[in-house]
Amino acid sequence: MIKSMTGFGRCEYADSNRRFAVEIKSVNHRYLDMTVKMPKKLNFFEATIRNELKNYIQRGKVDVFITYEDFTDNSASVKYNKELAGEYLKYLKQMAEDFELDCDVRVSTLSRLPEVFDMEELEIDEEEIWSGLKKAVCGAAEKFVEFRIKEGENLKNDLISKLDGMLEHVKYIKDRAPGIIEEYKEGLKAKIAEMLGDTKVDEARLLTEVTIFADRVCIDEEIVRLTSHIEATKKALIDGGSIGRKLDFIAQEMNREANTMLSKANDLATSDHAIELKTEIEKVREQIQNIE
Repeated sequence: MIKSMTGFGRCEYADSNRRFAVEIKSVNHRYLDMTVKMPKKLNFFEATIRNELKNYIQRGKVDVFITYEDFTDNSASVKYNKELAGEYLKYLKQMAEDFELDCDVRVSTLSRLPEVFDMEELEIDEEEIWSGLKKAVCGAAEKFVEFRIKEGENLKNDLISKLDGMLEHVKYIKDRAPGIIEEYKEGLKAKIAEMLGDTKVDEARLLTEVTIFADRVCIDEEIVRLTSHIEATKKALIDGGSIGRKLDFIAQEMNREANTMLSKANDLATSDHAIELKTEIEKVREQIQNIE
């Protein structure tokens, strides 16, 4: 099977303490380019998440979005800084003496001063959190891969259909080639007869001219190579796997052979089919860019 590089997968996992939601999106890219966006509290797991997802994804521009809710009541505690509060109180009393003011300091006044009270997060159980987070990550990755496989199957069927159409163009050009040479020979004879009248045609010279023309327009090698490239692409699509880069290279070679065939074409019908070939190859190459 083959996989498209366009994919989407989402999964939620929740227990009595926490809820995780993971969403994965991707588009085509030459290599694997992964971006993970998640709450700071989970940053510790980024490397582990990336390594886990590499088991499912080989190529593509991948964006991973993770949300997290903690239902526990003991995730943070209040810390009272007695020493700092004492410092504040000492200086407030000193200010009252210096300026001959009443020292009307209340507890509420002290509590609002910076860092007298501070929120302190309790140490988290990394193993417990990863247990739930991993379920959400792997669940989203599995759905993501299912999406890619389904898209890949559609891509494969469409590409094989286009490749079969390309083989029809190649067959026409191959069958047409001998007729072009024969028509050139007959046209040359007619032109010579028109110019020389009843004078006998030099068959040896005529044969030489036809041979030179045949060598100039010969596309036998291009036809063999192009046919081979098309069949190799079909086989790779049927065999499956991570074949995107390989097929992109083959598509470049197919385009090169089609260009040569078009440059050698000395016949309108052959030129038309060579142009159609180039058009189909470009369509195939565009779609191949989206195969993992």
